[in-house]
Amino acid sequence: MPPPRTRATALRQQLAELRGPDIAPKALDARALAALAANPGCDRRALLDGVGVDKAKLAGALGAPSAFGMSQFAFMRGNAFEARVKADGGAELLRLVHEKLDPGAAPPGAGAVPDLSAIGPEGRTERTARALREATGTGAWTLLDHPMLALDVAGSPAFLEPDAVVVHPDGDWTVVEIKSFPMLDGSADPAKVGAAARQSAVYVLALEEVAAGLDPAPGVHHRVLLVCPKDFSNLPAASAVDVRKQRAVTRRQLARLTRVEDIAAALPEGTCFSPGLPAEELITAVEAVPATYAPECLSACELAFHCRARSRAEGAVTSLGRSLRAELGALTTVPDVLAAARGKAGDPEDPAVAALRRAALLRAEALRGTAARTPARAGEARSGLPQDLAAGRRGSADGLSEVHTVPAPGSPAPETGAPRAEAHEAPVPTGAGAPEAAAPGVAGGREAGACR
Repeated sequence: MPPPRTRATALRQQLAELRGPDIAPKALDARALAALAANPGCDRRALLDGVGVDKAKLAGALGAPSAFGMSQFAFMRGNAFEARVKADGGAELLRLVHEKLDPGAAPPGAGAVPDLSAIGPEGRTERTARALREATGTGAWTLLDHPMLALDVAGSPAFLEPDAVVVHPDGDWTVVEIKSFPMLDGSADPAKVGAAARQSAVYVLALEEVAAGLDPAPGVHHRVLLVCPKDFSNLPAASAVDVRKQRAVTRRQLARLTRVEDIAAALPEGTCFSPGLPAEELITAVEAVPATYAPECLSACELAFHCRARSRAEGAVTSLGRSLRAELGALTTVPDVLAAARGKAGDPEDPAVAALRRAALLRAEALRGTAARTPARAGEARSGLPQDLAAGRRGSADGLSEVHTVPAPGSPAPETGAPRAEAHEAPVPTGAGAPEAAAPGVAGGREAGACR
């Protein structure tokens, strides 16, 4: 008789049915887990990641493939920079950790770099845990190069590989994240730093699980070291980044993944996300799960192009940004916003509606003022000159205007106070059919003795 189905077994069976027959689940990495923290309100991403769906293949089957991935040049540049940072047993990296995070400790010398090679991710994870345990009690600096950590995600282990973990002389552990984007004058792109912080927070959570198995448990620093190229060189520059906020958000997201069965329970019977299904069936299955699209998804999720197209088709204001969505309150679509601004819908007591109507009134006044000024400048458009300048160019009533003469080479300069030579200049006509105005300081355009 087969063993009775437990709740965990039933959940795994349900997730396998959603994923598709004979399709292995796609393992989550730190980048995918960090993306969950970037958009915590998206049930679609939470479910697909919890099920283990390959979102890149799913996006291609939906007709909205993503352009994810790193160019070969960027990949090679990043590897070269990381190799330079870790050269000579990680001496430069340990120096940066000592300088930015632990200046009170003894200066690092030739730090130990244990061998972490093993067979399979499970073997590497066990070898990393043993190396951390051994390094904690040595009282010296230790560098773990590309350790393997495991983090429980929805009942399954996710294997993570940080760039480096440093063990301090006091036994505390620090995550090191090495990125190839530059740090210009001590600062870097905030969006890229935020993504690196969320990714590092995942590693901190995994390290805390390892530390919890030791007695006494060593401390895991919530300030990680971000190492980037300095300015436009290949020299390393470092900055300490506090990831406590990102760690808390990621922990909440992982808790939501453990309740993925609640999201799956609301799906229609027979829902499946297998990329081999027809596009119409896949679209129906994907749209059955609510999504919360934001422009930031374009840099974090493979389904962003599909969700953006759907969001725009529905007129959702989230496609314009989270900050705007938060300011509009109960107005969730662009037609609702326009109707409220025109006074056709919306509660006048709603601050968002009142602000929209005030903005629409100011815009209408500005447009009316622009329309009123346009006829007054019609003459300028015809003559090509502003009205005040055109009036000054018409000359006096007798058609005379002054022309400054330039003395011929070798001739004496005019005496001070001597009357200036005058020449006749035809009045400058205005209006339709007027000839092109002469350049300032030139009478008739080609008068003898005029300044060219």
